[in-house]
Amino acid sequence: MLYTELLQLWDESVQAVDARDWQGALNKLGQISEPTSRTLFNTASAHLALGELDLALKALDLTIARDERLAVGFFQRAAVMMQIDRLEEALSDCIWAQKYLRGNMVIDYKQLGLRFKLYSWQALYNAAAVYCRMGEWERAREVLMSASQERGGGRGGNIEAALDSVVRKEVLAPLLVPEGVVFRPRRQDVEQLQQRDFLGKAKVISSMIPNDDFGGFEPLRLQQPGFYEPKVDGAQDSRYMRMRVPYMARSPGQLTVPGGAMVFLFGEEDRDGMAAVIYDGQRGLLPMSLLDPADVKTSKGKKDNRYPSGIPLPPGLKPPTRPQAGPSPAAPPGARTSDTPPPSYTTATHAPLPASEPPKYTANAASNQRTSSAQAGDVGSVVVKVHYTYTVALSVPLDTPYHEVKEQIAQKLGQPASQLRLRHKQHGSRVLIPLGGEVEPGCTMQEVAEAGRATLWCQLMRNGWRGTVQETSASSPAALPTGRTPTLPRALSYKS
Repeated sequence: MLYTELLQLWDESVQAVDARDWQGALNKLGQISEPTSRTLFNTASAHLALGELDLALKALDLTIARDERLAVGFFQRAAVMMQIDRLEEALSDCIWAQKYLRGNMVIDYKQLGLRFKLYSWQALYNAAAVYCRMGEWERAREVLMSASQERGGGRGGNIEAALDSVVRKEVLAPLLVPEGVVFRPRRQDVEQLQQRDFLGKAKVISSMIPNDDFGGFEPLRLQQPGFYEPKVDGAQDSRYMRMRVPYMARSPGQLTVPGGAMVFLFGEEDRDGMAAVIYDGQRGLLPMSLLDPADVKTSKGKKDNRYPSGIPLPPGLKPPTRPQAGPSPAAPPGARTSDTPPPSYTTATHAPLPASEPPKYTANAASNQRTSSAQAGDVGSVVVKVHYTYTVALSVPLDTPYHEVKEQIAQKLGQPASQLRLRHKQHGSRVLIPLGGEVEPGCTMQEVAEAGRATLWCQLMRNGWRGTVQETSASSPAALPTGRTPTLPRALSYKS
């Protein structure tokens, strides 16, 4: 069975319940081939309203079979079983209803479509009613005392009156879901059953006939010279009305309109005979008896003679123009212009800024910041790059003597410092020069550092030099004679 068919029959049965047509509701519910627990509960409610207890009990059995944890179903079936003297089963259903309350004081079934709240004290009240029918008055009083401790609305004086009835040994009437309270389908689902016109009214998009604004379907006919006009009454479907006589506003919300003026009908007539109209850009009320339909047929195709509706036109769309460049703001007094050369790395290395003045960064010095990222972290240190059979790097302070740097390099390379020889290149030269500070004390890395960096070449001496060494002078290179023991040259060019 389609869900839409189930919704249609379910909604029609609920409408019959609202009209107290119980038999009509049963006929609609009987047409549902695949009933749910909620429609079966509605069937039981209709049988109870007709006094058919056996049929109501069968419908409740099917309801609980569909939903084994429906507390309100056990609550309703317990009341029906008490009326047909099946007390043991009625007491069992009261216990099940109390269990499926899951420790809650109340369950609101509004979300499921049933406008009813089942309280814990109601299940205990029905259990006490069962004990009254069994003749166990003391047990009934104890259950009612425990029900009086339960919190929940709607209790009122029911528990106190029931205790008085138990003292007088009067049988308590069971509590039931009120008559006419049934499960209802969701309003949103029912609204979806109504047919909707998604296409809308036909409208002329493109036509070979000049000034064609007719929308509809008509048979072909001979065209009149000029522009096409459909055969309709001029006042038909017109929202423009003409004032028969002048009218003065008599209460707030009404308009003052002269006689013969054209107004636009905005809403339908209300109970007082007033209609909402728009006149001269204002919305208000006018008596419907003073309005006559206006023939606006002559205004079609003539935009200049059309009657204003009072509704303002949308704003015109214009493409944005190119913004005009304004005068550039004057540079701040401390800013460096394009003619000012960027600060040199030597200045930044040898003359650090005072602590009170933060460093100034400009757009021209952005590339210098990227290339000297190591210097940005610590201005007083230098990164030493050492070329050996592999390359290592270390960071030392600027005032570190050469012999300490040599000790650190030897530690990194795992070689004795006495067998290491360090060389460097002067700026703009390709000649390797030995570090003079290895012998002369007092020389620091500040003398060979440039832009916070220093590059050294390291060689290992073991029974002579290892590697290809060529003796050169400052002006021209000269090869060593064959079989001659090399001495310490003035300048060495190292070929890797």
